[in-house]
Amino acid sequence: MKLFNNKSGVLLHITSLPSEYGIGDFGPQAYKFAKILKSCSQSLWQILPLNPVSAIKQYSPYSSISAFAGNTLLISPVFLYEEGYLKKIEIIEYSKKFNKEIEVSHVNFKDVIKNKRILFNKSFLNFLKSDPANNIDYQKFCFRHGDNWLDAFSLFSVLKNRYKNISWSQWPHELNNCQKMRDLSDNGINMEILKEKFLQFIFFRQWLKLKKYCNNIGLKIIGDIPIYMDYESSDVWSNQNIFKLDKNKKPEFVSGVPPDYYSSNGQLWNNPVYDWKNLKKENYKWWLRRIIHNIELFDYVRLDHFRGFVKYWEISANEKTAKNGKWQKAGSEEFFNILRKEISVKFKGMPIIAEDLGHITSDVKNVIKRNQFPGVRVILFAFGRDFPNSIHLPENYNDNCIAYTGTHDNNTVYGYLLKEAKEFEKKNIIKYLGSKLEFHRISIEFIKKISSSKADLTIFPVQDVLNLDYKARMNKPSTKKNNWIWKMKSTDMNCENFEELKRITEKNKRN
Repeated sequence: MKLFNNKSGVLLHITSLPSEYGIGDFGPQAYKFAKILKSCSQSLWQILPLNPVSAIKQYSPYSSISAFAGNTLLISPVFLYEEGYLKKIEIIEYSKKFNKEIEVSHVNFKDVIKNKRILFNKSFLNFLKSDPANNIDYQKFCFRHGDNWLDAFSLFSVLKNRYKNISWSQWPHELNNCQKMRDLSDNGINMEILKEKFLQFIFFRQWLKLKKYCNNIGLKIIGDIPIYMDYESSDVWSNQNIFKLDKNKKPEFVSGVPPDYYSSNGQLWNNPVYDWKNLKKENYKWWLRRIIHNIELFDYVRLDHFRGFVKYWEISANEKTAKNGKWQKAGSEEFFNILRKEISVKFKGMPIIAEDLGHITSDVKNVIKRNQFPGVRVILFAFGRDFPNSIHLPENYNDNCIAYTGTHDNNTVYGYLLKEAKEFEKKNIIKYLGSKLEFHRISIEFIKKISSSKADLTIFPVQDVLNLDYKARMNKPSTKKNNWIWKMKSTDMNCENFEELKRITEKNKRN
């Protein structure tokens, strides 16, 4: 059964919402954006992973210390006030520090972290005054998530801070294994752990309230699951047996992709790879919990780097490039069969999208087809040497796919034309769209072509809906500066800017 039937949606991460508090959050602007999407006939809102981010990883939501926890920077100060954890004057004083930020098109993570930490400390003290033991919702949250991930994550976060972010493998021996957690009796640590749990409680309460609102107005949410975990994560620390680690608890093998047309050395990602044999022995428990956890948070989930569930490129940890790796089998067929049985107990169907970009072999295609997962098509990839036969050209789409102008890793359409497109690619675009093409309208022309295709679902980054240039790019892979910081201005977020998208959507009956 297909997940989608001729629908349309928009891609915008929560951090990119306009905000007077320095960063997009779960507050009033998120509800306003949801209303705009619905008013312009959109059915879906796709976001990036909601997991914690850090300066060490350049604030990437794809490199987190937890596969389960939430990014508390997304907590709304407005709702902290409305929930009684802050005074009105406190959020007014906070907003003054960012009083011009609502018209600034980037997030200053360093300032946001510094100032939100002050608000969080005040909120936590007020939470303590109300006696956490009497907060039934908080107690239920801790009981439900404690053993699954919350206890380990909270302790890991506290220890990471105490040991000034040194690797967990260098912590005292009794701490580099999560099983020692219950032996700790340090009152200071216990209070810090309580604060971490409180902030996670607030994060999930605010997010689920926003999701419920979206669902009630007929808007579904697509979330995103990165396939690999960062080594410095609570998940690797507390589940060492499901990763290929050596006797010193360091990665024995790491992830990446082999050399290709774009890179003679391949890509070395350096995440520890999974030990699929041990995962199988545990009936894939960790992965099942992770995916079900995300399905409870979102209506659909996109599995990033899907081919890694079938075969993955494994590189010895002492290699300097990805050239000398080898393909290893994962547990795809058995894993997805078990997952389907688990999901069918709680949900209807398998609400999973397979990110199948790149060189996809027949074994991966067979798994996708057998499970009826929709794949991904990106029009920016359609004008290379394989034009006009590229699978990314709208005329060549199959119906069980999700079509994008671009993803979070691509330049904007207009930015691509200005900065990246080779001359032969520009000629192919002109040949495709016609010689009368107005380049400043290229984003809208691509949206029209994709919307009129047979794709089951079309998703357009907000930057392309607004026809923004390369300055609005969200991420440039293999670079470490100025990524993940783009943010809408308040003037961007009005119904007039989305009127043309509405007309295109309704003309193609995707509403």
